[in-house]
Amino acid sequence: MLVRTLILGGGLSGITLAHLLHSRGQQVTVLEADERIGGLCRSRTDNGFTFDTGGSHIIFSRDTEVLEFMQNVLSSNREKRTRNTRIMYRNILVKYPFENGLAALPKDDLFFCINEFIKTYVKSEKGEIPPPANFAEWIYATFGKGIADLYMIPYNEKIWNYPPASMSAHWVEGRVPRPPVEDVIKSAIGIETEGYTHQSVFTYPAEGGIEALVTSIARGIEDCIVTGFPVRSLTFRDGAWEASDGKRTHRGDRVISTIPLQHLMPCLDNVPVSVQDAIRALRYNSVCCVQVGIRGTVPDISWLYIPDREQSLANRISFPSNFSSHVAPAGHAGILAEITYNEGDEVSRMTDSELVTHVIKSLEQMGFLTQEQVVHTAVDRQKFAYVVYDLAYLENIRIIREFFEAQGITLVGRFSKFEYLNMDGCIRQAMECVRNWS
Repeated sequence: MLVRTLILGGGLSGITLAHLLHSRGQQVTVLEADERIGGLCRSRTDNGFTFDTGGSHIIFSRDTEVLEFMQNVLSSNREKRTRNTRIMYRNILVKYPFENGLAALPKDDLFFCINEFIKTYVKSEKGEIPPPANFAEWIYATFGKGIADLYMIPYNEKIWNYPPASMSAHWVEGRVPRPPVEDVIKSAIGIETEGYTHQSVFTYPAEGGIEALVTSIARGIEDCIVTGFPVRSLTFRDGAWEASDGKRTHRGDRVISTIPLQHLMPCLDNVPVSVQDAIRALRYNSVCCVQVGIRGTVPDISWLYIPDREQSLANRISFPSNFSSHVAPAGHAGILAEITYNEGDEVSRMTDSELVTHVIKSLEQMGFLTQEQVVHTAVDRQKFAYVVYDLAYLENIRIIREFFEAQGITLVGRFSKFEYLNMDGCIRQAMECVRNWS
């Protein structure tokens, strides 16, 4: 029996699901609200500059099967780079991650970091540190007060736009590795060490930005994708699912949602109040991406973290022209600034022009450009960018997932599963979903 699958959302997760199911001979229909697929993995090219519109993306993974999948679909349209990442700390470019660049710190800060790290390490070995009750406690218990106060706490307050003490710690184990004590001591005395080694070499599409990854996955299944179709209702009728945009209807035997839970909920009738409340309580951040194209060159840096809000509203600056030699015109370079925000805060109230002015000024003060070099600017905003794990997350997501499982609706992807997934995590979820149905 040929099973018909409706996939809500044409981002990376949805397109990967469609690709995998189609390759197994299944009938699939992807329903995408926008006129283009890609979701957070879209890119745009203007004036010869290509930027990713949902924040800077690179291709790497510890998951060898997923990494091979991404590289294979891109085929020859990829370039390989060695990571060179920095943290802007008091106008000093410190090697990333921070604990691997301690030797660059002023001596007082260096002593503070290494002394507190070792004291915390000894306490941990003795079993004197209780299990962390929140993300902030995890940071202090893992890195010590020095690294925590100088970098980890201010940076995480900035990117999450939420207090780390009000965030759950359940998600961080395995995502943020505990630094080996030997590496921290080596870095403090100037012996080179590497953290996050799975990122040390990465690839990126030579042409087309990160959207090229999604369009490559979609190759051969274009006829299965319906764009400009915002799902307004989702009902199970006469033994099949029906998804409608108010004018057109598509039917399927099963449904997978990759769209945000906040968009999925209004499509359904009779959602219990407890589930509605749980979905409304989920926290997330939006991101504003400010694109700057310049004449000239940029430093040989992949991306840069900025913990100090006084230096810039941006939490991360990336240099996409260092990812690929085809994303800027000859003699030019691109810089992408990412600013997380929430509706109603300072950044959400700023106009695009104000954001561009701020970013250019901060980049100039940090020494990355001059006003005269700027030849292109643009701003993109993504409402759903980062999942924020607050202390109520685990209970809320339990209520939500139990409801959708009982309805027979499968959730996959960052904002449908509501997990902080990188691209490889989204593809892994898609692979597991398809395997569970095979």
